Amino acid sequence: MNIVVVNDDGWGTAGIRLLAKEMTKLGHVTVIAPDGARSGYGACISVANPMYLRRIEEHDLNGAEVYVTNGTPADCVKIAREHLFADRQIDLLVSGINHGSNAAVNAMYSGTIGACLVAAEKGIPAIGWSINSHEMDVDLHWLQPFLAEVTQHLLEEGIAPRTCFNINAPTGEIEGMRWTRQCIGHWANELAPIGETLPKGVINGWKLAGDFVNDEPSSTDTDIWAMEHQLLSITPLTIDWTHYGSL
Repeated sequence: MNIVVVNDDGWGTAGIRLLAKEMTKLGHVTVIAPDGARSGYGACISVANPMYLRRIEEHDLNGAEVYVTNGTPADCVKIAREHLFADRQIDLLVSGINHGSNAAVNAMYSGTIGACLVAAEKGIPAIGWSINSHEMDVDLHWLQPFLAEVTQHLLEEGIAPRTCFNINAPTGEIEGMRWTRQCIGHWANELAPIGETLPKGVINGWKLAGDFVNDEPSSTDTDIWAMEHQLLSITPLTIDWTHYGSL
């Protein structure tokens, strides 16, 4: 089985390295990742800028092929499909492990999930993995036993066309798994003023910040609830954004 591993945190982070190693248990792994952080890029593609690809020869990823690009996570999928696998089939695309939750509305912004949605559009089965911590040294050993096992199970069950799976893990011990839907919520207080002196001619400046507000805290079937109760959340997503109730 040909497995492509991508992420949005950049090559060399703990999440993608662990994910790639675990995926070698299931097949031949090709890693293609951005050369730096691309968090929040969603399914952004490099429309105006040329993309470049470089192979990493020295690594410890159990025989995987490793490439980096100046492109986005979505670009990584396109490069893999059109160039690296031009004459071969990609059997699975796995994205992550993202450092930071991609539950609820975060999936809309996520480069990790953006890559999965692009893969789904290409007809490639795709799974995104995230952990609920932005710390680059977060303890991943509780999640490790689930990576290959859950991935294999989802493949055996089958991934419907034009869909992907968004998996979010709590930090610490994982006490089980739960099929979930996206939590309804929103971000508040998203702009934090920049305290330092602004460049000449600039009238205001901000950094992204904010607090996530759960608009349905009593619901027990959401991805947020699952993580809050030390459960691995598995949410199916689709590239069809049509709201059929409004037709």
